[in-house]
Amino acid sequence: MNQTALEKIINSIFETLEEAIVSYQNSPEDWDISDGNVAICILTEDGRVYGKLFGTDKLKGRHFFSVAYKKASQVWITGQRTGDYEKIVFGGEMDPEDSPIELPDLIGWVGGQPIKIEDTQLSVGFSGFRGFNDIDIVQTAVEKVMLTY
Repeated sequence: MNQTALEKIINSIFETLEEAIVSYQNSPEDWDISDGNVAICILTEDGRVYGKLFGTDKLKGRHFFSVAYKKASQVWITGQRTGDYEKIVFGGEMDPEDSPIELPDLIGWVGGQPIKIEDTQLSVGFSGFRGFNDIDIVQTAVEKVMLTY
C-alpha cells in the first residue's frame, strides 16, 4: 500500500475513534480512568510513528500516549499483542533472557495489537480505557474505516 493511502486510512481511524470515545461516558469503569483523555499510537513496519491524543488534559494525554507508544512499540518488536506476549515469556514458552525486550520493560497491559490492512502490518497501541476496551475500540474503528475502502 502506498504511503498516501495508508496515511488517509490512519487519519480516518483517528476520526472514527474520536466519534467512538464519547460513547464510553456511559461506562464509569472506563471514563473515570481517563475522563476521555486517551491516546493512540500506530507504528508502520518501516518505523513511521502516527499518534493522536484525545481530550483536553495535556498531562493525562501525555501519560496515556506514553503508554500507547510502549504498547505499539512492543507489538512492533515482537509481532504479538501485549498481554499475550507476556504469557509467552513468563509462561515458560520462552526464556525471559531470550526476549528482545529487556525485563522489566515488557508493558504487560492489554491494548497493543497488530492490525493488518491489505499488505501492510500496523502495530497499534491505545491507552486510556480498560485493556479489553482499548483493543475493541481500535478494532471497531478499523473495521468501520475499511468498509469505505
